[in-house]
Amino acid sequence: MMIQCDRITKFFGPVLALDEVSFEVDKGQVVGFLGLNGAGKTTTMRILTTYLPATSGVARVAGFDVMSQSMDVRKNIGYLPDNVPLYAEMRVEEYLDYRAKLKGVDRKKRHGRLEESLDRCRIREVRRRLCGTLSKGYRQRVGLADAMIHDPAILILDEPTAGLDPEQQDQTLSLIRELGRDRTILFSTHRLTEIEENCQQVIIIFRGRIRLHRKLKDLERDAPLIVDVRGPVEQVTNLLKTTDGVARVSSKPIEDGVMQYEVRAQGAKDLREVIGQRLINNGFGLRRLERRQNLHDYFMDLMRERDESPRSEPSSTAIRPGASPVAAS
Repeated sequence: MMIQCDRITKFFGPVLALDEVSFEVDKGQVVGFLGLNGAGKTTTMRILTTYLPATSGVARVAGFDVMSQSMDVRKNIGYLPDNVPLYAEMRVEEYLDYRAKLKGVDRKKRHGRLEESLDRCRIREVRRRLCGTLSKGYRQRVGLADAMIHDPAILILDEPTAGLDPEQQDQTLSLIRELGRDRTILFSTHRLTEIEENCQQVIIIFRGRIRLHRKLKDLERDAPLIVDVRGPVEQVTNLLKTTDGVARVSSKPIEDGVMQYEVRAQGAKDLREVIGQRLINNGFGLRRLERRQNLHDYFMDLMRERDESPRSEPSSTAIRPGASPVAAS
């Protein structure tokens, strides 16, 4: 296991930023980390990269504890923060060479790693420019080159496409897919399509808690069916519930005479054809039949939950200010 978080909690004064965050990332996985501003993405990444201590809980990266073995963790990760810190007075290639030295890249390999990073991040044309004169897009790409210059096994990237134009976004995501063939990558983003098109797994964090951690293929497979039907509610509901393979049915009105039914199947069964045929054979008006629950739908469900309910209290096991925190160990 390349990344492990076990009940990570983080307070900033009285503010609970992370509430018992737990997840694991296997070797060779590209994982998208999704959440609103303030959800806890950056805080989690800073704990994993040893920039911040956790209030409680345990985090390990590449098998090393982020609290007690921080130098070993840093040797195995490349980190792109949300705000890339560059030395404005240094030229790009000077900065990257300096960073390679700090990261312990062997002198004989340093030039090759520098040239490869310049090429893969498409910044060769600005190698002699001062970092302080770079646009936001180039700053992001220099930061990505810095993250990968020592050839780490794990990349942790905080919004790597932020501030890039569409072409640069495509180039960066293409590079992430390429690097993900032999590395573990955890990257945060606000763009659902970036995760759907480039990741094997998704983690959604919401109000400091992990609300979803699934393989994308499993998310689609386990999605409920959404069926819009015109007909007597009791009869339609009974037909759906008695269909072989149906586990649960719920409904709500959407317009005059039409009800929307959410049908959960047992296991991974695809019941679309069976349900559609039964409804038509019984003379009900079938208006819609589809798998609804993709990543966008799940995320929007969370947004509706946010708008409809107040923020819940922290879990009873979270350490609060004034208690004796147990640092990750």
